[in-house]
Amino acid sequence: MLETLTSGPLFGLPLTGLWFVLLFALLGTFIFLDGFDFGAGVLFARAEDDHERETLLAIVGPFWDGNEVWLIVFGGAMFAAFPPLYANLFGRHYLLMFAILGALILRGIAPEMYEQRADPTWRRWWGRSFVVGSVLSPFFLGMFAGNWLVGAEQLVTVPGVVVGLALVALCVVDAAAFIGTRSEPGHLQTSLERRGLTALAGYLGAIVLAIGYLVALRPDMRGAILSVPVIALVVATLVAAGVYAWAIRADRFQAAWVSTAGMVYALVAIVALLLYPTIDPAVGLTVETAIVQPLPLNLMTLMTLVLMPFVLSYFWVLYSTFSGPIEHGEGY
Repeated sequence: MLETLTSGPLFGLPLTGLWFVLLFALLGTFIFLDGFDFGAGVLFARAEDDHERETLLAIVGPFWDGNEVWLIVFGGAMFAAFPPLYANLFGRHYLLMFAILGALILRGIAPEMYEQRADPTWRRWWGRSFVVGSVLSPFFLGMFAGNWLVGAEQLVTVPGVVVGLALVALCVVDAAAFIGTRSEPGHLQTSLERRGLTALAGYLGAIVLAIGYLVALRPDMRGAILSVPVIALVVATLVAAGVYAWAIRADRFQAAWVSTAGMVYALVAIVALLLYPTIDPAVGLTVETAIVQPLPLNLMTLMTLVLMPFVLSYFWVLYSTFSGPIEHGEGY
């Protein structure tokens, strides 16, 4: 058995490619699920009154803790399967990592503190902290992804800032659809339609700007951007955006949320395709040279096959239990 595990990939499977796909699938799942948490925090800033703010917190309250698990799983998968990538990427951008961690902590504790006291000043400041943490978390994560894609050494780059803004807008798109599935018809749903469409326009604008920048100023990436798979994903994004616009205008929020998933996974797939076969363009590291040895790779694959059904079952139960509009008086 040990000889089988050390001699090569399990059952001759293309595990290197599969773990590359799994890594980005985990990133996409985190953006899709935790994205509506972040977006709810952004929408919190424009809530009309305390009742609307309490409703937003009650809607995302059961989910956000579990959703952040996908970020940990993504980081753990990168560390376990592609340790040189983890060391290089996190080493180059450790200040950005601390900024992401700080924003996530602020986003996590702010709603807890907000609910502790009814004092208006207390709630105003913790409400603002919730908004700031919810905006900065996806913005810094987008900067990280943009810098990773172009192999940037510095912290602030044009692609990083544009992808950061795109991710903030996409989180609001996500939140408008998800919150709509758990709210009753009324003022909140009407405002979700308007804000979701505005955020969608901002997201598409940022994507056009990012692609235009890379085509114009990065000739080394021009061929990959204009390849058939990437163009197909851009078209798929536009189709998903069209479905979203129709669905949210028709108050079909579940359909809008599904189309949001299409936009999120298309974005992540575009980043993966532009990177492959390189996985860290800053140092020329490829997927094949970054992967771990066969023994740990095979063991991780077996553990993933055993554990993943339990993780997916947990999320199925969680989202099934808290599906549908929240009940009157339900709180955070």
